[in-house]
Amino acid sequence: MKIYAIMVLAACYVLGVASGSAETAEEVPTNEKVVIEKCIRASIGWALTKDRPLLESVLAHDERLFLFQPDSKSTVIGWEQFVKGFDFWMDPRFKAVQLEIRDLRIDLSRTGDVAWWACILDDLGEWDGRPIGWKDTRWTGVLEKRDGRWLIVQMHFSFAADLVRAAAATTGQQ
Repeated sequence: MKIYAIMVLAACYVLGVASGSAETAEEVPTNEKVVIEKCIRASIGWALTKDRPLLESVLAHDERLFLFQPDSKSTVIGWEQFVKGFDFWMDPRFKAVQLEIRDLRIDLSRTGDVAWWACILDDLGEWDGRPIGWKDTRWTGVLEKRDGRWLIVQMHFSFAADLVRAAAATTGQQ
């Protein structure tokens, strides 16, 4: 009976390893999530110093890059369209002043080559001395590991409708 139990356990182990089911996101080295988090933070934090090469190093430079902005007019599809935003960001009238990322959650695929995140973002700045930016923004995204480097291929920014309505009610903008 003991031999039978050992054989069954060994077979389960071998089948699990062969199918990849033994690997979970928790088994991905912690330092992988650290690298992913640096990539996520760089995709917003670059603006504090206007480090354009930093931003360019963490985004996919192809047509798979996709960004949903909070307003309906700002969907970005592809690297070529994304690059047009640099006219605004690099303008001396634009200044990033504060960045805060809260409740960051990062998960990885079983294969370890796709990751996704969710968090709350405050991304505040100034345009020509006047305050601009996003507060309490829901921010999600997807990264792919390409040639050993994590690159962002998709981001989605949105605001919780109940918070938007509450803010509008307090300012009389309903």
